Amino acid sequence: MTPQPLDTIESYHAHIYFDGPEQRGVAESLREEIAQRFSVLIGRWRDQPVGPHTRPMYQVAFSTAEFARFAPWLMVNRRGLAVLIHPNTGYPKADHLIHAMWPGEILEINATSLPERETEPEPEIVPNTHPTVKP
Repeated sequence: MTPQPLDTIESYHAHIYFDGPEQRGVAESLREEIAQRFSVLIGRWRDQPVGPHTRPMYQVAFSTAEFARFAPWLMVNRRGLAVLIHPNTGYPKADHLIHAMWPGEILEINATSLPERETEPEPEIVPNTHPTVKP
């Protein structure tokens, strides 16, 4: 297999999973800490499994430039929550199943809901956070 160039990665997603009210509270605190420290786009709460995700979660979309700061910080500050970090290369199935990193528990992904290839380009990430604290 030919190596893929780094510019194949358009952006990244981190999915922060929670199970039950106690973990949701932990996820809320983590969400606030992320917003205070990183220029990212934090998605809405998904209190029911959605798409390929088999547990409630919220998504954090971030640029390739933010990866080197955000991903390591999240790895050591995830507070015991399951986290999926994956690139967006235009191949959602491979991005979620092959190219992904799982800090913490590895959860099942519903692969049947993921297309092999994306038909639309990944939307531009417009951060909705205003960092005031250094990671």
